Amino acid sequence: MRADDLVIFDADAVRAKLDYPNCIRVVREAMAALSAGTTRQLLRTMIGMGPGRTFAQMPGALGDDDMFGAKMISVFADPASPGRRRHRGVVVMFEPEQGRPVCIADAEEITLIRTAAASAVATDAMARPDAKTLLILGTGGQARTHLLALPLVRAFERVLIWGRDTGKAEHLAREFNATLPVEVATEVEAAAREADVICTLTGAVQPVLLGDWVKPGTHINIVGSSFAGPVEVDTALVARSRYIADSRASALEAAAEFLIARDSGAIEDAHLAGEIGEVVLGRIPGRTSPDEVTAYKSLGHAVQDLAAAAFLYRSSLTR
Repeated sequence: MRADDLVIFDADAVRAKLDYPNCIRVVREAMAALSAGTTRQLLRTMIGMGPGRTFAQMPGALGDDDMFGAKMISVFADPASPGRRRHRGVVVMFEPEQGRPVCIADAEEITLIRTAAASAVATDAMARPDAKTLLILGTGGQARTHLLALPLVRAFERVLIWGRDTGKAEHLAREFNATLPVEVATEVEAAAREADVICTLTGAVQPVLLGDWVKPGTHINIVGSSFAGPVEVDTALVARSRYIADSRASALEAAAEFLIARDSGAIEDAHLAGEIGEVVLGRIPGRTSPDEVTAYKSLGHAVQDLAAAAFLYRSSLTR
């Protein structure tokens, strides 16, 4: 393959070539670079297309002399699964010497994989080293990718899956029970009280996880809500936790549970302790004590997608 070819990665190609160890590595590097100021991105822009339908654009550059591009997606309600939304679109990459477009990749698959990779980076940086029980709240695509990514950074001895539809939770458990010690949780509160790491991966508009349920030392990845409005966790959990985001600017604009807690007077902007990239860089700690509750807010940002697509493109040139 020539370096000036336009390479296209459809969904199958992304799944086949964007492996989790490498995606975790490039996402970790991208988040550190964002916090260091060596990459640039704009806040996502969204155009409402009617109820349950949004068009979003996320441009960014991996560096002055590195690849740049944009993620363009439609976020539409999935009529086959009420309460769920599909993220369909493309990531378009340009090379830095002549500004030629060189890569187009399926955005939905990149989003699924890189979001789980980002949660793995945060879990590795913030969760207790002895974390043994993982709780997955949700049964959709993000639940599946998180079950593939998080065991790469912690040796979980028990994995609990909870969903509003117990049948879907059981189906997901059967899919993974050959490789993970998976159980279906029927009561979210009881499961939360046992977990060391919790991932909220739902389409909930009201909290499904409460601060009173979380034991000391737990780490939470808050992933499902990516814009101001719907929330998965309550104000008590936000106020109780060491709260770190993937992007400070994005969190102050769109982290719904943080904004609700702030507007209620429970916290101030300073409660946002920093970015996960700052933790990776060693500028701030991921946790300050074994009993501290830590929370990572995943909103997703362009350089994560661009780093994943750049990895795909560069890997194609070596084959």
